[in-house]
Amino acid sequence: MRKYKKMILCFLCGIMATNYGYALDLSLNDAISKITTESNDLKKADANVKKAQAQLDSVNANRWVNINANASYMNMVNVAHPSSDNGIDLPPELGGILQGFGQDVSKIVIPDNLMMVGVTATQPIYTFGKIGNAVDSVRSAIKISQSSQEMTRREVAYSAADLYWTAKMTDEIVKLAQQDLNNAKVSKSKITAAGRASRGNLVKIETDIASKEINLSDAEFNRETAHRMLKIFAGIDADEELVLTDEFPTEFDAMEPKKLTSSPQWDVLNEQVKLYESKASSERANGYPTLAAVGAYDYVTMGNDVGHMFEKSGSQSAYWGVSLQVPIFTGGLNRANATVDAMNAEAARQDLDKAKKLTTEQYNTAIRQYNHLRDNLANMQNARDLAAKAYQFSQQRFGAGQTSAVELAEVASGLYQLDMALLNAKYKLLMAQESVKKLGE
Repeated sequence: MRKYKKMILCFLCGIMATNYGYALDLSLNDAISKITTESNDLKKADANVKKAQAQLDSVNANRWVNINANASYMNMVNVAHPSSDNGIDLPPELGGILQGFGQDVSKIVIPDNLMMVGVTATQPIYTFGKIGNAVDSVRSAIKISQSSQEMTRREVAYSAADLYWTAKMTDEIVKLAQQDLNNAKVSKSKITAAGRASRGNLVKIETDIASKEINLSDAEFNRETAHRMLKIFAGIDADEELVLTDEFPTEFDAMEPKKLTSSPQWDVLNEQVKLYESKASSERANGYPTLAAVGAYDYVTMGNDVGHMFEKSGSQSAYWGVSLQVPIFTGGLNRANATVDAMNAEAARQDLDKAKKLTTEQYNTAIRQYNHLRDNLANMQNARDLAAKAYQFSQQRFGAGQTSAVELAEVASGLYQLDMALLNAKYKLLMAQESVKKLGE
């Protein structure tokens, strides 16, 4: 009976461990993908691309035929006799003129209801650069939005990598702090087991254990904070446990210095120059003529009352031709707008020159930093291994009563600092790689 109770208990414990021990595995690529999907900045950049593309459709619409329909109804009012059914009073002179042509004035009826319907079509033929330069400026705006989108994507990917490796580093710091605390406890157990511990050594080792417990608590808090930030930006539930599967590399490949030839930021500024230059040309073209083909059709019907206006056919008219519109005076508006756009183009050109110098220096600095840290990594790893051996020797001597707790604490502190320095160097190496990708990949 007891045997079955133990089996049931083990089974229930296994179920509970399965339910509460589940953790989400998260790699660096998964973290970047999730954070990119959740990024509001990237969503805004996507919307800006669509907005710029819609502006191109709007400007291109000016190239094609424009058709307008119009309809109007008028009821003529006799000003002298507003209540009269006759909307028009003929002047006496008109009667004499009509009689001269053999017309009977008493039989003339002029309707006072008038209905006009028409359609007008206009097709631009040549605008002297108004539409063409406007289209070019919008195309530059589209390229600007696309390059800005790429800049945002790289910034988000860099930030995601920073969040991931920062969280991973806090995991490693917790391990280091835990190992440092365990080493201190082992040293205490050795010296107390030997029965030769002095009061000074016991007080010192107890003090070290207490301080290292605080250090471990701080490291665990920092890990919790870093993991929470990672989960927030990745859209992961705050209560989800994370297991960061990517480890810090032990070896790093050499990075050859190379020339930076392109950058999304450069593309943005270069297209800004083109945009403002096109806008300036378009503003200047506003002072030139516009040649267009024009066609129209009009239908006019009249009647004494609204109900009988369409009982007989009305008059029709149509025409087609060529229209040349020439602006005569605008008060210097076109010239002033063109000057503003030209100055904006010059400012963008200066920003481009400055960005090329600054970004190139940042790019080269990232490569130099990477190679510098990589060259020192092997020596740092060797120094850390030697410090670990020195700590083992010091711990053995401390257990044998041949050294003091003060010396042991100094050796342990040196080992911990080298572990932290090695971990920090690996983090900087990884972020230097990400900087190179962000600036000019």
